Amino acid sequence: MARAAGISSRTLWRHFPTKESCVLPALSAGLRFAVDQLAAWPSGMTLVDFVTRAGRSGTLPPAAPAVLDLIRMTSTEPALRAVWLQAHDDALPVLAELLARRSGGSADDLRTKVHAATVNGALRAAAEEFAHRYADDPEASGEEITACVLAALRAAAEGLPY
Repeated sequence: MARAAGISSRTLWRHFPTKESCVLPALSAGLRFAVDQLAAWPSGMTLVDFVTRAGRSGTLPPAAPAVLDLIRMTSTEPALRAVWLQAHDDALPVLAELLARRSGGSADDLRTKVHAATVNGALRAAAEEFAHRYADDPEASGEEITACVLAALRAAAEGLPY
């Protein structure tokens, strides 16, 4: 892995204490993209409408097969699961800040934190659904990713069942 990155093994292990932590940047890339996209979410538009429009415009990147393999492995490899969940935990304050700016509230407000956790959970569930559902379809990309994200966001917007 170090050789593929053009660095020494010593340098690799200085930056990544475990082999699982090496994949954190790969597992975080989709979240960073989502947060960057959400920063452009216009006021007066629902999140579902915004994601629908983004999906139609083809702004979603193609899914990287290696990352999808990693996401699938998070359901069977506890150490990878921990890294995957860490990526999402790291995204929570970023999402809370984004939602606070949008609403004029505070990122420390419980309501904002719950909304950030809801969006984050929907993104995680959508990524896992996409990775598992389209494991054997290397042609699946933007349209299918959008469908999974929209299904997860709609479920989140429905609220809790009685």
